[in-house]
Amino acid sequence: MAKKLFQIEGMHCASCALLIDEELEELSGIRRARTSYARQQAEVEYDEQQVNEQKIIATISGVGYKVSAVKTA
Repeated sequence: MAKKLFQIEGMHCASCALLIDEELEELSGIRRARTSYARQQAEVEYDEQQVNEQKIIATISGVGYKVSAVKTA
C-alpha cells in the first residue's frame, strides 16, 4: 500500500472535497481517500498494483480540479 498527498487547486467548498473523495473511491485499488477543502489536499491510500499516481491525478482532473504537487504522506 502507498499513501500520498495530492495538492489540489480549484476547490471552492467542502462539497468539492466530497466529490473528489467519491470519484477516487470508485477506482479499483483505492483503500481510502480523504480530501480536505481547508488544506486543499487529498490524502490517498492505494494499492500500487491496481492503480497509480497518474490514474489518481487523471480522476481528480476529470472532475475539474488541478493537482499541483504530490508528496509521500
